[in-house]
Parts: sequence; C-alpha cells; structure tokens
Amino acid sequence: MTLRTALVRAPGSRLAEGLVTHADRRPVDVGLAARQHAAYVAALRAAGWRVRAVPAADDLPDAVFVEDTVVVCDDLAVLARSGAPGRRAETVGTEKAVRGLGLEVTRIEPPGTLDGGDVLQVGDTVYVGLSGRTNEDAICRLAAVLAGRGRRVVPVRVSGRLHLKTVMTALPDGSLIGVPEHLDTSALPCLRVVPEPAGAPVVVLGEDHVLISASAPRTAERLRADGLRVTVVDIGEFEALEGGVTCLSVLVP
Repeated sequence: MTLRTALVRAPGSRLAEGLVTHADRRPVDVGLAARQHAAYVAALRAAGWRVRAVPAADDLPDAVFVEDTVVVCDDLAVLARSGAPGRRAETVGTEKAVRGLGLEVTRIEPPGTLDGGDVLQVGDTVYVGLSGRTNEDAICRLAAVLAGRGRRVVPVRVSGRLHLKTVMTALPDGSLIGVPEHLDTSALPCLRVVPEPAGAPVVVLGEDHVLISASAPRTAERLRADGLRVTVVDIGEFEALEGGVTCLSVLVP
C-alpha cells in the first residue's frame, strides 16, 4: 500500500452542471475551476502528499468531488452509494484507484445510501452525517464494517446543508470545529464554533498543518493564532456547487 497518498480527480467540462441542493445556483467558470483545482493539488504535494489521479469522468459533472465516492479506514476502502442516483457511477474509477493502492475493498449495498462527505474520522470515532445523501441503513452497514477496525460510529443528524463535513470537521488534535445550527450537537463531546461557514471544512495535512478555503480568512487567522500552520486555497468555483476543501481529495495516510 502506498502511504500518504492523496486521491484527486480533475474537474470535467460539464462541471457547471453539477448538483446544487441547498444553495442558489450561480455560474461556474470551468476554466477557473481547473486552475483552482491545480493549485489545490499543488498544495497537497507541497505538504508531502503523493498525488494519484482517479481516472477522469468527463460525463459525470460532480466527479471532481472524489471524497464522496469512498471512505478509507486503515487498509480498507468502503465504496459509497450516493443518495444522488446520478452520482453512483463515479465509484467505478475510484474502485480502480483504491485497488491500485492495495486496499481491501467493500461497498455499501442497497438500500443503503452514503456519501463520503458525511464521514468524519477522528481517532477511533467515526462521525457519520444522517443527511439527504446518507441514510440509516448505510450507517448501520458502515458501523458493522468499521467495528472490525476498532472504530465506533456515531450518527449525527445534519440539516440545511449537504454533508456533515460541510459543517463540521476536526483539527489535528481531534477537536471538532463547525457550525452548530446545522448539526444535532447532542451527539458531540464539544464543538468549537467557526466565525464563518466556509471555515468549517478543513483538511488535516500533518500534525500541525491544515488546509482551508480562502473564503474563511477569520477562521484561518484564528487557527494560526493557535499555532497551526495554515495553507489557504481558493476553491470558489467548487463552493458554488456546495463543495469544500475536504470534497476534492481522499487522503490515505
């Protein structure tokens, strides 16, 4: 298995046709999105991650959001089954990629539906969003599978936003940050409130290093004040499609 690998998938020419569920649709500049994606990938490489591209899928507008297609836990890859039927074909390319890394592969079966963007792993706890894309059947299936890896699954109800990781992620020390008004916080030990919604998704690149959107300057400043190294990337064209920094990669530590 190749360690410290980041799976990514380049945006296709039909990106602007991607699904929008909770936001007002606005135009997407596909050329600018390609440049933003390239800068995002460069940031991963600069942080020491080996980047591996999932085969392109130009006919699938949302395929760039590769995180939604798989959950990787240790040496296991759980292929998702999106609650958006039009996105389910995206897992074909992802399966090839994770098998190429030597990972064991299983999958969410009907009637379960799961988007990887609803799965937040923090130590041996796995928070899973109960959202419009992820249902209870899939959460039960995931809990059974991950129990064999010593993980405990905690469901968290999400409202008014697409995925759990749209509104909650974790810092390198495991502390949770997010936007409480879109979460059932009763399932959480604590939650640090971010000063702007775009600050909720962060990617942990290292022990003291995080990646965050340029749309969250106040959150970035607070994280720097906490002693974290913060890399900022502009992903505005993907945010127009309800994407965040977590959506654009799958990190295999």
